[in-house]
Amino acid sequence: MKRLLFLTLLFAAIQNCPAKSGRKHYTNPIRTVSGESIHMADPFIYKHDGIYYLTGTSNADVGFDYYTSHDLVTWEFQGALFHRSSGHPGAGCFWAPEVKRYKGQFYLTYSCLIGDKALSCLAVSDRPEGPFRALHTPWFDSEDSAIDCHIFVDNDPEQTPYLFFSRNGSREGYAYGEIYVVRLHRDLSGFDGEPRLIGQADQSWELVCRDVNRCNEGPFVIRHGTVYYMTYSGNDTGQSHYGVGVATAPHPLGPWTKYEDNPQMITDFSRGISSPGHNSIVESPDGSELFIVYHWHFDPWQPRPAFDRITCIDRIDFDRSGRMHIAPPSTTPQPMPR
Repeated sequence: MKRLLFLTLLFAAIQNCPAKSGRKHYTNPIRTVSGESIHMADPFIYKHDGIYYLTGTSNADVGFDYYTSHDLVTWEFQGALFHRSSGHPGAGCFWAPEVKRYKGQFYLTYSCLIGDKALSCLAVSDRPEGPFRALHTPWFDSEDSAIDCHIFVDNDPEQTPYLFFSRNGSREGYAYGEIYVVRLHRDLSGFDGEPRLIGQADQSWELVCRDVNRCNEGPFVIRHGTVYYMTYSGNDTGQSHYGVGVATAPHPLGPWTKYEDNPQMITDFSRGISSPGHNSIVESPDGSELFIVYHWHFDPWQPRPAFDRITCIDRIDFDRSGRMHIAPPSTTPQPMPR
């Protein structure tokens, strides 16, 4: 099996070699201009003025690095997107950053350890590449840890902002994660109402290790037509059963209903895929396609818990009934994003 993985990764490196100008295919994982795979977890891609920006859990002791690209496939390292200042209360474990453009500014959400809890923070910049300055550290307090913040701005006439996030902690000997949603004040300063519980481990694939982990986390929301779609991750990212599920709702505040045939992405050791998850979604360069951006374990057979993860992309589409279809994690050449 390890020989198969080596050959797969070698083939991917050849396919993604930047010397192959005019190539028509890419192979996961996505890579730098020098052909190196990108070891970034909880990946998030955003686009501004024709340039893609990739960030994620990358420099966990101090903050986040970032890359840029024009084609979603080949990336150039740019350095620090956000590093904590000397007075920042975060004690480490900086993870799961997202950047949202809102009312002409760029807002960075992220999680870090503050005291004995992982809490979410908010920073702002006039430019997509920063520098970001701290607004709220933490953004809001919680009885338990509050992580994986995702700002969703609806396309209603008021452009209403919502926050999706995960509350995590321990109870009765197992770790849990539950997804909440709340309307935000229009200046993003805090909650406009009480958070609503919209997702918790209740499907069989989310409970395979129920004695130690019952987790839903990493929500990401898009609107297609009149329906709201939320991708999320279940189980423990460091173990072998992490995956991606989908839920839908008629309104950002719910009610949210999970697809009965979840997970839409899951471990497949026969193809060298271990624990795909914690995704974002982004458009292709011409806007005609959607891509899911996610991570999986670099070495499927490394001892658990495993946290060396690489960044991958695959396609998302919708059928005539409005059902979201996520392509299985791919290890073979795929058409370049249009």
